[in-house]
Amino acid sequence: MNILIDKKNQVDILFIAEGTYPYVRGGVSSWIHQLINGMPHYRFGIVFIGSRESDYGEILYALPENLDFLMVSYLFSSTSKPPIKGIEGEQKVLNHVEYIHEWFKNNQNSLPDELQKLDFYTKDVSEEFFLYSHRSWEFIEKKYYEKAPDIPFIDYFWTIRNIHAPIWIVAKIAQSVSKKAKVIHSPSTGYAGFLGALLAFNDRLHYILTEHGIYTKERKIDLLTNDFLSYRKFDIFKEPEEDDIVKRMWVRFFEGIGRFSYKRADDILSLFMGAQNVQIAYGADPEKCRVIPNGVDVDKLGKTLIERTNTIPPVITLIGRVVSIKDIKTFIRAIGIVQTKIPNIEAWIVGPTDEEPEYYKECLEMVETFGLEENIQFLGFKNIVDILPKSGILTLSSISEGMPLVVLEGFAAGVPAVTTDVGSCKELIYGGLNDLDISIGAAGEVVPIANPGALAEGYLKLLQDEEYWYQCQKSALERVNAFYTQKQFFSAYDELYQKALLQWQE
Repeated sequence: MNILIDKKNQVDILFIAEGTYPYVRGGVSSWIHQLINGMPHYRFGIVFIGSRESDYGEILYALPENLDFLMVSYLFSSTSKPPIKGIEGEQKVLNHVEYIHEWFKNNQNSLPDELQKLDFYTKDVSEEFFLYSHRSWEFIEKKYYEKAPDIPFIDYFWTIRNIHAPIWIVAKIAQSVSKKAKVIHSPSTGYAGFLGALLAFNDRLHYILTEHGIYTKERKIDLLTNDFLSYRKFDIFKEPEEDDIVKRMWVRFFEGIGRFSYKRADDILSLFMGAQNVQIAYGADPEKCRVIPNGVDVDKLGKTLIERTNTIPPVITLIGRVVSIKDIKTFIRAIGIVQTKIPNIEAWIVGPTDEEPEYYKECLEMVETFGLEENIQFLGFKNIVDILPKSGILTLSSISEGMPLVVLEGFAAGVPAVTTDVGSCKELIYGGLNDLDISIGAAGEVVPIANPGALAEGYLKLLQDEEYWYQCQKSALERVNAFYTQKQFFSAYDELYQKALLQWQE
């Protein structure tokens, strides 16, 4: 744990940022930065939780003046583990472990009292017991023979260690920032939500949970689309159920800590109604749930309209990280199709390329293979104010999203959107908040995921029909100004924070 900023005061709102602000641009990070900058009358703090220090570079944002505290911690740092020392371990501690294990396994609704106490993780069931005790080893061995005897024991053992070891890191973070804040705000469940819940239990604070995408759902997608859990055994010798067992263990864990966050949260927020329905399905109390949409600076972005040319630019812009969940490869394939109809089409991919370097390399190779070097550019990070006026379409090819801020930013700059049917995209493009929203009309097109043909068809529909493009532009501007302004966004959170701080004073 490393404290980079500490103005020695108790902050009003402490954000728990898992793998986002201030080391990663876009998405949740932009949202946090927007809130802190937009509410100078509150003092904020950030606890950043990353994977490993080597996974992140420099701070990517100019930190706001009202950010009074910044702590950086890593869940999988080898230096964070206690020194190796074999111990026997007490039976009563093992009983605690077995009880909690059953709770996670059975998806019970009630939350065990033990899980609510910080001392449980720091004293009752210590990290040393979990990592180095004979009883812990015997318990893991017993469960292996019960649940997964067909996979290599070493893979089962390290999966258990990797899943659970961060819990004690989170508990240590909670100890170190206890009493530092008046209100806790987490933008996700997962490890961040778990830390937020622990702090809220321990310090008896108001806990706000805002989910942009549904964390548990996104981790399931990660498990299905990535091979980071694959064994060292050659695939030809590996049975399909081996991957399935390990992935189920991870999924069950994420579901468990997700329920833990939902149970403790005082306010459970989502960005659109569809996400709220998923939260409830995963165990959130409907009485705690509320929708607060994103909002954008319509005045600032609206000024870029004067910079647009009189013709529709043959430029399709994807603003986002070059990572597998954004499905950049489908976008590349779609541009290959569009290029046969509009040879001078340009595709700009605006966002960082270093998060999944192998995926980025594969995308570059795909561009070269399709002969699209003259059409597709990877621009890295750029100011959207410079990009949007030169764009004809704003696009997303993602396989998962929450409420993408870039779509709203594009709308405010007069750029229609073509997106996959993820998150709130259908609601943003076709309307869905109320009858007035629907009556505004389409602001672009929504197509199925992983379908380059449908994506290309959406691009062509807009670029080859000028009248339809201008109709979509009009709808985009009307919708964002009516329902998704930054002023509305700040007002909703200001009301929420005032209520939470009032409870803290009581």
